[in-house]
Amino acid sequence: MALILNMLTRSCGKLITTTRLRHHSSLTAELINNMDKKATWDRFYTENNSEAANFKNFEWFFGFDAIRDFVLPVLYSRPKSEASLRILDMGCGTSALGPSVYRESVWPVQVTCADISPVAVRLMRNHTKTKAVQPQNISSKLDFLELDCTHLHEHYVSESLDLILDKGTIDALLRSRDGGAKASQVLKQCLMALRNSGSLLQFSDEDPDSRMLWLEREAREPGLIAADVGVQEVGELRGVTYYCYQVSPRPAAQ
Repeated sequence: MALILNMLTRSCGKLITTTRLRHHSSLTAELINNMDKKATWDRFYTENNSEAANFKNFEWFFGFDAIRDFVLPVLYSRPKSEASLRILDMGCGTSALGPSVYRESVWPVQVTCADISPVAVRLMRNHTKTKAVQPQNISSKLDFLELDCTHLHEHYVSESLDLILDKGTIDALLRSRDGGAKASQVLKQCLMALRNSGSLLQFSDEDPDSRMLWLEREAREPGLIAADVGVQEVGELRGVTYYCYQVSPRPAAQ
């Protein structure tokens, strides 16, 4: 709870009065208990970005610069083809992660920034209209999509994505009151949507002793899915150590 409240405080960029502290405490309590609920995130993004003129990207954990050297090498390790690489920033919120990958990639990419909150999606669409992001590759594309990640299979067919980025989305599900089953469902759907050469990059502050066990257990379904799981330390920010978990699908044993 302290970490979430600290992030909320920093997002405002000003001193918090007693009234605002009560307001933030209420929102923090809702986040802790209902991080898997659409209404929670609609409230969060409405109250933190009410006007387009004052828009500011909100970054859970850290921004793109902290993980550039984890994302781009994985992206460039994909087999080359004439088609654009398809990338999903899952649970994008108002983060600049997806637009930054779109901007920085020298390879053609089709980046979709998806979130359950239509408020976040609208804010990001409006922001990119008023402040266009210029890609290094003129064939690259960027779009924004309202999507409940527990229904990923309804939008992405099997083996249609090259890279999925998850900066706190599965964490939010795992830490919500009833989110454990949803987190497992999302992970399995990610693996189904990824091509055999693709990867899910999951950024989290959960220790590998716990997260690796969870990933290895949940990324298996006999005859349907299997995966290789690896981890690298991103580093320490504001006293918290973060990790990059790479989950790559492989043929499931029959």
